[in-house]
Amino acid sequence: MEHAPPAAPAVRETLERLLASETFGRSERARRLLRYLVEREQAGEADRLKGVSIAMDVFGKDGDFDASTDAVVRVQAGRLRELLEQYFANEGVAEPVRIAIPRGGYVPSYELNAIRLPGDAKSASGNIAQRPDASAEAAPAAAGHLDTSAPSEPAALMAPAAPAQSLTRQLRFFWAAMVLVIVMLGVLIVRQSNAFLDGGDTVETAGTASIAAQPTFDSLPLIYIAMKADGAEAARVASSLRAGLAGFDTIDFIGRDADSTRDRSADPISFVFEIVPGPAAGDVTVELQSVATGRVLLSRNLTSAESAPGAVESNIASLLTSTVPASGAIYSYIDQSDIRTSQIGCLVLDDRYYLDMSAQMHEIAYRCLEKLVSEGTKSSLVYAELAALHVEAVTAHYAYPPEATLEKAMSLAHRAVQMGPMSPHAHRAFGYLNSRLGNTDEAIRLMRKAYELNPYDLGMAAAYGYGLIFAGKYDEGTPILGHAVEAFSGHPTWWDYGLFIGAFMQGDMKKAAIASESLRTTSSKSHYLAARLIGARISGREKLARELANELTAEFPNFVANPRATFVDRKYPADLTDRLVQSLRAAGIGNPS
Repeated sequence: MEHAPPAAPAVRETLERLLASETFGRSERARRLLRYLVEREQAGEADRLKGVSIAMDVFGKDGDFDASTDAVVRVQAGRLRELLEQYFANEGVAEPVRIAIPRGGYVPSYELNAIRLPGDAKSASGNIAQRPDASAEAAPAAAGHLDTSAPSEPAALMAPAAPAQSLTRQLRFFWAAMVLVIVMLGVLIVRQSNAFLDGGDTVETAGTASIAAQPTFDSLPLIYIAMKADGAEAARVASSLRAGLAGFDTIDFIGRDADSTRDRSADPISFVFEIVPGPAAGDVTVELQSVATGRVLLSRNLTSAESAPGAVESNIASLLTSTVPASGAIYSYIDQSDIRTSQIGCLVLDDRYYLDMSAQMHEIAYRCLEKLVSEGTKSSLVYAELAALHVEAVTAHYAYPPEATLEKAMSLAHRAVQMGPMSPHAHRAFGYLNSRLGNTDEAIRLMRKAYELNPYDLGMAAAYGYGLIFAGKYDEGTPILGHAVEAFSGHPTWWDYGLFIGAFMQGDMKKAAIASESLRTTSSKSHYLAARLIGARISGREKLARELANELTAEFPNFVANPRATFVDRKYPADLTDRLVQSLRAAGIGNPS
């Protein structure tokens, strides 16, 4: 017997419960897409549900949208299908109507949900919690009654009876089944929650084929290498790329080619470095592409001289630093595509703080990472970055988190190193914290370890150079930090501040002045304004120096009254503190005593 489709009110009620569910609670894009598809179909506009119209109406694309190069609709539709299956297998197991998005299109389908009732002890204990299916396997329940026409139901349920008795019996079975379903649903939710907190498997990828299941907060970009060039130069580039990628803990490096048989739309956070022949003999071109869309994020040609032994490592380090960290092209592409996982999103916010360094941006980034920790993340990277942000809260006296302490930061950093003994970020954070505590030798050891774990990450080189500078080893640290600044134009502000300090203490006033100028793009901080003031005086820009002195006085009166206290609190070397205080005093800042 063929059943009539569910009535519009029933579809609407199911839709609203879906949109308010825990399953859909973390995906605004999935909620928006589902509402659009159902409402358009229910309004008789199923013919409008094409890729282009969805891209424009739901995702804000313009008329130039090309589905062959932009997979946003396919990716989000795949994700929506997974969430629907997850909902109806768990939270929505007893929903009277099931909503689905059949593969190959975007028009929703609806069917009355079939709740399997207990016919005997075996079926009651073994089948009641199974995902219902609207086939002859079970009888659909809708509008408060059961359709008893399904031939495969247990005989006890199918025996003829007087109409009133049959209805009463069916209702009794129905409500008994509902109670059992609710109990089993509670068990499923508890188990799912425990699995989530323990780092259990959940599928976060979109499309028809799934990447290996993993908790959403542990999902990182997947990186492959595809070798499509021959020769010694290409081999050196590939070898250097492999060595470099293996050291980054902001990605998952897969030591094999991407599977060409996979559905590419299933890999929204997968990327491949293709090594292809360059335009001239001996040249090697490295292209970074999105596996899902084929979009080229970077194309870098290396001449034979640039891929020569002794030179290739430096060039690959520059290439990887501009693409692989949270500040690089890969994270930027994922963020702009709005297909990031929770961990990627939090790391993007964390990186933005170091570019902006405002209290508001700090709190946003901190809360995001803090939530991942509360959810049981197994990522040492998350703990490392949270530890560094906690130190920032102590140093800058941010309101959030309340009662921040270096002891709490130390606990987070220590946890990061325990979880990731080969993590460069964990060692860098632990080293930075030790420098704030005045443990200079230990700080240098840890930052050197971070640099050795991944010499291809200029961020680790910069941290090591920065640590050396603030340990008073200016001649050692300044060249290392200076090279990182020159090689990576998208670096965070603290690199420029460290370079200013190193050059200033080495007596290279021109370099110090140039480095101080780069600090103008960041939010106002007392020591940054002080560096800019000193740099302006070095350059003979007296008008700018007066403006900066006035700004410093207005915004940081305590610093102006006693700048030495700030530098001592930040554990600056004594000779650096003396030189800075002397220069500021000459600019009219600070107590002469």
